[in-house]
Amino acid sequence: MMKMKGYGWSNGAASIINAVATWKGSAFAIELVTRAVVELDHSSGIKGEVPGVDTRLIERCVERVLDHLGLEYGGRVRTSSEIPIASGLKSSSAAANAVILATLDALDVDMDLVSAAKIGVEAAREVGVTITGALDDALASMLGGVVVTDNREMSLLRRDELNCSVMLLVPDQRIFSRDTDISRSRIIAPMADLAFDLAMQADYGRAMTLNGLAYCAALGLSSEPLILALEKGARGTSLSGTGPSYAALIDESKMDGLEESWRALGGRVIRTKANNRCASRGQGF
Repeated sequence: MMKMKGYGWSNGAASIINAVATWKGSAFAIELVTRAVVELDHSSGIKGEVPGVDTRLIERCVERVLDHLGLEYGGRVRTSSEIPIASGLKSSSAAANAVILATLDALDVDMDLVSAAKIGVEAAREVGVTITGALDDALASMLGGVVVTDNREMSLLRRDELNCSVMLLVPDQRIFSRDTDISRSRIIAPMADLAFDLAMQADYGRAMTLNGLAYCAALGLSSEPLILALEKGARGTSLSGTGPSYAALIDESKMDGLEESWRALGGRVIRTKANNRCASRGQGF
């Protein structure tokens, strides 16, 4: 039986603006990645092989690419990731993008990255892992850098490169996007609009901090990590997605102080950087 094998990888990301309140969002890529391997053949159905993880999204991503191209194949898909699951660091978007690129690699088909990311957004909506479609998360993960999007209109409004160190606080709990209290989030829409205006002016640090304080209040999550980050000199800090993780843009020279403060809160502290690389198909990284 003929087999076609492909590889892909995509970035994790963190929030500048959560799109739940207004459908307008912003996110930036970080140097944590998800890798995918797709093997296609003439069997029936797509089977995800990631122990302990719901594989509906990655299976649907392969199926969506095949549907888009008018092809019928079966096969297997598996992913491996450096990104904590259900932590607000865009693990679903990264997995979808990596799988789509790996499927295209297996088929030796080219597709522009924005179109490829939109296939993943539709797959995520179909399997219920996103509220807004998360185009901001998907494009930050796929294109690298920082993006601003209108998720209702499915449009990319702005993309910039972002060069800075990033500190992440990943509490032990998991929070799935589908469980978010949408009504409470939409109450803070006026604050989200202000954050959006700042992001459109490339004032990402202040946009991020305003977003974080507003969403922590709306979702009943602690703002203490944000206050500590600002106290230690962060340029911007926010709850990432709907949590539970927090992210801070902070100079390398100030990271030790923030790490000490955040470690006292419990959970995992990760040092990383903003990432301006586009996701890619193939084995090269």
